[in-house]
Amino acid sequence: MQPLNDPNLPILAQVIQLSIAPVFLLTAIGAFLSVITTRLGRVVDRARLLEASVPEDETSRAVIVAELAGLDRRMLLANRAVGLSVAAALTICSLITVLFISAVSPIHPDDLVPALFILALVLLMASLLAFALEIRISIRTVRVRAELIRNAPRPPGDISFRP
Repeated sequence: MQPLNDPNLPILAQVIQLSIAPVFLLTAIGAFLSVITTRLGRVVDRARLLEASVPEDETSRAVIVAELAGLDRRMLLANRAVGLSVAAALTICSLITVLFISAVSPIHPDDLVPALFILALVLLMASLLAFALEIRISIRTVRVRAELIRNAPRPPGDISFRP
């Protein structure tokens, strides 16, 4: 065990302080992954339900196949968002590891630290973009259904604004 007056102790404390920001980012990515995987699970459940109930008549079949195509696109984008988020999280873990290695060893990869941080942010931005596209598809699907009920009578006591 090292004594408290070890000259490396301030350096190690500084490295721990520098690692806190990437750890917060890692926590945010974990929460984001939870949201994405929940949405992905719901899309998969809906696709399985529709696949099990494809009707024989062509008109109804075309409607379900169109919805399945949209769900397939949503699954692709959600999977891409998950993959990119995991890659960002792994990059941040690598960044934290490099910070600690540089503090306790003679190896100092000064160019690697900013490159890893920038790579993690680019991966996270790509993940957020894929997620935004998945949400856009889901909203477009809901908007079509809203058109079907646009002229429906309002329920009693409904005070919501409807254009």
